[in-house]
Amino acid sequence: MAERLAPILRVRDADAAVTWYARLGFARLWEHRFAPDLPRYTGIGRPGMEIHLSEHAGDATPGTLLYLYVDDVDALAAACGGVEVRSQEWGRDFEVTDPDGNRIRVGTVPG
Repeated sequence: MAERLAPILRVRDADAAVTWYARLGFARLWEHRFAPDLPRYTGIGRPGMEIHLSEHAGDATPGTLLYLYVDDVDALAAACGGVEVRSQEWGRDFEVTDPDGNRIRVGTVPG
């Protein structure tokens, strides 16, 4: 197994979060809950990236910021409703906020 990092984001509704993150190219990989009435813990991914979404109150803090490096920042900006892509010294990027207040910055390096 290759080493990797999977940040955990706190969400209120895993299904709603999975739907929201689909615009950034993520799809549900798996889901776990200890019993039908307990909170869900869900993995989403896209090539080279994985994020865990947790409905558990003690997991993570709402309002987290993630930076995603992608090949086509313009396509994802369009998928997010045509948000403005800014040119920075380090590359081009934009920021969106998920329904739970987590900020996602999406960018590409100059090349």
